[in-house]
Amino acid sequence: MRNLVPIITGDPNSINSEIIAKAWKKRSLFRSTDIFLIGNYNLIKKQIKSIGIKIKINKIKFLNNQNFKKELFIYDVPLKFKNIFDVSSIEKSKYILKCFKIAIQLQRKRLVTGLINCPINKKETFGENFTGITEFIAKKEGVLGREVMLIFNKKLSVSPITTHIKIKNISKSISKKRIINNVVTINKFFFDKLKFKPKIGILGLNPHNNEFKKNSEELKIIIPAIKFLKKKRILVYGPLSPDTAFLNLKKSKFDVIIGMYHDQVLSPFKAIYKFKAINITLGIPSFIRVSPDHGVGKDIIRKNLANPESLIETIKFFDNKNVKF
Repeated sequence: MRNLVPIITGDPNSINSEIIAKAWKKRSLFRSTDIFLIGNYNLIKKQIKSIGIKIKINKIKFLNNQNFKKELFIYDVPLKFKNIFDVSSIEKSKYILKCFKIAIQLQRKRLVTGLINCPINKKETFGENFTGITEFIAKKEGVLGREVMLIFNKKLSVSPITTHIKIKNISKSISKKRIINNVVTINKFFFDKLKFKPKIGILGLNPHNNEFKKNSEELKIIIPAIKFLKKKRILVYGPLSPDTAFLNLKKSKFDVIIGMYHDQVLSPFKAIYKFKAINITLGIPSFIRVSPDHGVGKDIIRKNLANPESLIETIKFFDNKNVKF
C-alpha cells in the first residue's frame, strides 16, 4: 500500500488552513508520503486565499489514482458557514465529528497509513465535559483507559500518566496498574515501530519525591510499579525528582521521560523543543493517530504568523523509512 495519510483539517476557527498551506509549500521535505485533507473545500480554499498564499487545491469524493504530488486534494465534507473564521460551535462540532468518522473509516478499510488531525478548540467544539482527542479516539475504538499520550521528538519524548484532568484529581487517578500499562505500551511502540528498546525515566509526583515518606505516592504506587517493570526487563529508572529531571539530558540519555500529570512533563519539554514535537496516540491497535503539538492560535488568525513546523514534523514521522507502519 502506498504511504497515504489524511489530514483532518480540524477547527475551522483557527490557523489550521495556514499551517496546512505552508506545509504543502514545503512538501519536498516529505517525498515518500502523500497527503490529502479531510474538510470543507470551500472553507479551506477561502481561508487560504484570505491570507495570500497561492496553492493548487482540488476536491475529491473518493480515493482513486489521484496524483497527490502535484495538487492538494480535499476530501470534501459539508459545512454551513457565513464567516470563514467564525463558524458556530454547533456546526463545527458536527463537522469535526464527521471528518474523524471519514478518516477512521478510511483507516479501517486500509486505504490510508494512519491519520493526522490539526488542532481543535475542544471546549468550544464539544463543551465543558470533553477531555481530549486522545481519549476521544480511544473511546471510538473501544480501548478507553488503555490509550497513551506520547509527545515525540527524535531526541526525547515525554508522556503523562494522567492527561486532561484537574490537578486536584491527579493523586487519586494514578495507580500501579496505570503506570505499568503506559510504560509497557510505550516500550512496545519503540521496539515495534522504531526498532530499539528505550531508556525510560519515571518522575515522582511530589516535590523532591516527598522525601519518600511513608504515605507518599512514590512509596505506595510509583516504586512498586518501577520494580515490576524492571522484572519485565524494561529499561526504567526512578522515581526521578521532577525539579531536576530535565537539567542534564545529555548525561542521562533518556529516550522517554514519564510524568504523573500533563504539565509536569509537557511544560519543560515544550520549553526545550518548541514546535519540533508531535503528539502521538498509542494503544490504538488499528492505527496511529498523530497531531501537531499546539493549539488553534486564535490570536494570530489571518496574520500569516503561524509556524507550520509541528505539522511538518507529523508528516515527516510517516515519511520516516525507519518507522514501521
